[in-house]
Amino acid sequence: MKPSTIIIYTAASLFLLGGPVMAEDLPITEAPEVSIAGDASTLGWYFRGDLGYAAWIGEEAPAYHFDDTDGGEFDSARFSRPISGSAGIGYQFTDIWRADLTGDFFKSAFAGTARTELPCGASAPSGTGCASGVHADLRAYGLMANGYADLATIAGLTPYVGAGLGITNVKWVDVRSQAKCVDGGSTCSGATFAPQDFDGENNWRFTYALMAGLSYEINDHIKIDFGYRFSDIAGGSMFAGSSGISGRDDGLTRHEIRIGLRIAGW
Repeated sequence: MKPSTIIIYTAASLFLLGGPVMAEDLPITEAPEVSIAGDASTLGWYFRGDLGYAAWIGEEAPAYHFDDTDGGEFDSARFSRPISGSAGIGYQFTDIWRADLTGDFFKSAFAGTARTELPCGASAPSGTGCASGVHADLRAYGLMANGYADLATIAGLTPYVGAGLGITNVKWVDVRSQAKCVDGGSTCSGATFAPQDFDGENNWRFTYALMAGLSYEINDHIKIDFGYRFSDIAGGSMFAGSSGISGRDDGLTRHEIRIGLRIAGW
């Protein structure tokens, strides 16, 4: 037999006999599971609950009105206590589309200073005017209908986007005003320096929201949700009092970071 023929037969034998052994010895690395269509067992009803923190609240400038001629925007107006919460029930229609109905709640505290036409007393520097410091609490209860699109699932992680429409009842409470001279030490001529309480307004307002986030599947029935939500509540009346004294906010916008659970029950 020719040497070249021997070489060919030897190589073929090694390939046929050694090939399977070499393939079995190779390490196999499993890639993360990627799916666009989810498990059909996850379709159906679910409960959800969320806690939120408004990391940034829009710089709304509520307006005030003291009489027929004196009015404007509150100076240094600010809102605080940015914690919120919601709970609701939803339905997973397909592997991508789901919707839920939620009840939302948040509380906030308002503080602002309103300049007035009243002059300060004789001891104040010339041209110094008066201001009225207003403090109030607000409570908001909302009902929202939300729709979501769940995107591709990778290793149990599912990004999503969503939007919602609803109504929010904004209730202003404990509205109190205290007049003072802006220099901090003088008195305001003709002003009542005892704190004044006003009647807070209570009204329903249109609300919309935009959401985006990421959910993680803990098991077949429980998902943890990390998300961002922007919400915009329409403006309305804040308070009203005697002598034409009133206030109005231009609306409430909130940028929230939220964490929650979705529990599929049946």
